[in-house]
Amino acid sequence: MSTSAWFHCFAGIAGDMALGSLIDAGADVAEVRAILDRLPMAGWSMEVSPAMRGGIGATKVDVVVAETAVVRTYAHITGLIDEARLPERVANRAQATFAALADAEGLLHRRPAAQVHFHEVGGVDAVIDVVGTCAALEVLGVDTVWSSPVANGMGMVRSAHGMLPVPAPAVIELLRGAPTYGLDVPYELTTPTGAALLAATVTGWGPLPAMEVAAAGFGAGSRDIDGLPNLVQVVLGESAGAGSARPEPGQPVTLLEVNVDDATGETLAHTVAALLEAGAHDAWITPIVMKKGRPAHTVSVLADPALADLLASVLVAETGSLGLRGETMQRWPSARVNGQVDVDGIPVRVKVGAGRVKVEHDDAARAARRTGLPLREVVSRAEEAWRRRVPEDDEAG
Repeated sequence: MSTSAWFHCFAGIAGDMALGSLIDAGADVAEVRAILDRLPMAGWSMEVSPAMRGGIGATKVDVVVAETAVVRTYAHITGLIDEARLPERVANRAQATFAALADAEGLLHRRPAAQVHFHEVGGVDAVIDVVGTCAALEVLGVDTVWSSPVANGMGMVRSAHGMLPVPAPAVIELLRGAPTYGLDVPYELTTPTGAALLAATVTGWGPLPAMEVAAAGFGAGSRDIDGLPNLVQVVLGESAGAGSARPEPGQPVTLLEVNVDDATGETLAHTVAALLEAGAHDAWITPIVMKKGRPAHTVSVLADPALADLLASVLVAETGSLGLRGETMQRWPSARVNGQVDVDGIPVRVKVGAGRVKVEHDDAARAARRTGLPLREVVSRAEEAWRRRVPEDDEAG
């Protein structure tokens, strides 16, 4: 059995809302604070209080800080988390969250992620929100994180860069591949910090996954919104893993396929890349023999049901097929977190699961080109860099 958490983002999500929902669901505040106290940062306090939003009881978290406009780099944030010697999963999830933020900001500002300067999301309150949420997940023993489609508002919001549209550009980038939708609400419902927490920790999107519900909680946003409870909900429960003799229903997925006998290898490769870029879980090509002995290929794509229509359009458009087929299936993804390391000063993303570190090929290939190192050497150095950053006492535990 494994413990799952499902965030219901019907009014969006922010870092303080996520933390509040987990505390409301039973995460012990003293244990969360004890983990946060490991961070080498002073001048902050965390206030936890009851709140009502739309007639629903919730928990409100406020982080009170002494500092004003301190700008931290991504490297500074990474160093803070490393120095804190946090529990392994807390550190991994927190590092993955800030890596996602750095990647998004780097794309938007056209600069390498390692050179990104955090403004709002680098403040003490944002660091406490992120690490606190990861700590609360650990206190509750959460193995996998899921999320509903994510609501966004509209309008404009003030930032260190001036006025920005809502949803903020960083939010849009962080939710790439995730199901999301807009509400006619003139407020920022989903913040970059909330979106980054989802991007870094969520293994599946959609409705409440099959689980035996153990607890639930609501985290309150800062304002009351007419007609919309400004809350995020979390539901906690036990679900059977893929290794069980009789596994519980898993994450629903849609399998789409087409057979093509008139596409070049370049076209097929481009199709797979386009499907992955559009948010597919996976895409692949299988050689087949069709009627009259014609050599051909099956192009397959595994997708979240919420993205099935979009990916079906991409599949048909890119292959030129006159039709496609599909079926609903289930999958049982293993728990994993995303992270980032440096190889000779070049950022390389990694996925970390039980007993395994997998390096992102595209990042490793880019690092190999820029350093002149063999690809296998870059991969080896990236894996070793990740293992070195995990405290030895946490590995033993």
